[in-house]
Amino acid sequence: MSAVATSYKLNKVTLFTAMAAALVITSGCQSLKTASATTNQPTTTIQEQPQKLETFNITGKIGVTMPANDTTGAQGGSAFYAWGQQEDRFAIELIGALGIGKTNIEYDGQTATLVSEKTGSLTANDPETLLKKATGWQAPISQMPYWISGHPAPSDSAPEMDAQKRLISSVNGEWTASFTYKGTDKLPSKISAVQPQGNKVVMTINH
Repeated sequence: MSAVATSYKLNKVTLFTAMAAALVITSGCQSLKTASATTNQPTTTIQEQPQKLETFNITGKIGVTMPANDTTGAQGGSAFYAWGQQEDRFAIELIGALGIGKTNIEYDGQTATLVSEKTGSLTANDPETLLKKATGWQAPISQMPYWISGHPAPSDSAPEMDAQKRLISSVNGEWTASFTYKGTDKLPSKISAVQPQGNKVVMTINH
């Protein structure tokens, strides 16, 4: 195992503690307002399928491929990641990050911020725009909290289930996502999302 991977695993608990603290601090009264509003709203469920996880800490590896153009062949990159989520807010740390060094991405529900050794600090209204601005890569980040939960995103179409009522494919705009599970697990261990023009994201997940 590489020194980067070893260091990543050793620091995982510390990272998640810091993520949790940051997410709690940024929530404040907004969390109370969200909880109150949610109480009065009807919910929809898919039988035997998990709802979106409001809070989770996961780790894994992500690989991104960008299609060839007139001057270059297909390009790709990969990174180890740690992702902490609380409701609509999240913090992601990427190590070996897609050609821009160690990277932190945070989203507070309104503004996304990326800080890396190469780009410095960048902001955008959504994480997809931010990632493309910093790296040129495209990834369906806003849909991932639902997909990680084994649940279609609200804007998804044509979700398909297996015999165990687990999500195995879903479509969001130009993205088509497929899901892999270990044994009888209800949460996916791998998500692959592709676009017709050749953009691809593959994400392994340790829940």
